[in-house]
Amino acid sequence: MELGASLHHLHLTSPDPRRLADFYARTHGLAAGAQAGRWVCAAPGRTLVLSDGPANRLEYALFGFADAGRWQAFKDRVGARATAEVPTLPVACDDALAVRDPDGNLIVFALRPGAPAGVPARDALPGAHLQHFALRTLDPAPMLAFYEGVLGFTLSDRVQDDEGVLRACFLRTESLHHALALFRAPVRCFDHQSFETTSWDDMKAWGDHMASIREAIVWGIGRHGPGNDVFFMVRDPDGNLAEISAEIEVCPPDRPAGVWVHEERTLNLWGKAIMRD
Repeated sequence: MELGASLHHLHLTSPDPRRLADFYARTHGLAAGAQAGRWVCAAPGRTLVLSDGPANRLEYALFGFADAGRWQAFKDRVGARATAEVPTLPVACDDALAVRDPDGNLIVFALRPGAPAGVPARDALPGAHLQHFALRTLDPAPMLAFYEGVLGFTLSDRVQDDEGVLRACFLRTESLHHALALFRAPVRCFDHQSFETTSWDDMKAWGDHMASIREAIVWGIGRHGPGNDVFFMVRDPDGNLAEISAEIEVCPPDRPAGVWVHEERTLNLWGKAIMRD
């Protein structure tokens, strides 16, 4: 059984968080406001927090539980490992805990996190919710062991080379194919966030929106192998990728983990791919 949580919001650092907030307001319709030394950028279903710091760094990711029973089971599972301090959050919640993964990334879990103040009631762009994010890591194997074995994420697919070395993996916390992707790379850093929309028509509208503001698509339109979602990506001023996707695979609880070959086609069945290593 999957964990029963979903990605709620991300907090990234930037040398110029105001510039990044302006970018996501323009490209992704996130209303930005300064709150207690940080920028809280939000639209219905998608929230991004930005603060001063190095580029391409995840300050924390927050996963939310809606069900109190699943939350208690998770707390019982994680137990004494939840020793990290819960950061000041831009939303209210009923309870929260935090852990650090083997690379030092702070991962927060909360029961019934709300929406930040000032979120517009209606979305000016086609509906899209923050669905997953990805990290680059020197070695995804210990990261996979932690997220799967300690936190209870479910492995959907792994990507390995001809020697069987793990190059990437995709883990889910609910039925959608992955809430977290891990890529082997020469550096540890944030890779991308993905906003899931509902249809091809919405993908077209998002693409037309990017064209109308002269924001270049740097990858796509394509279709990923793992997850089978159609997608395109733009790149923010710090170099982070931001994805719009649709049709991500819905996994039954007993779906076996798949194995993919480490090649360009795995990351984009339709053409070229951004390879991380």
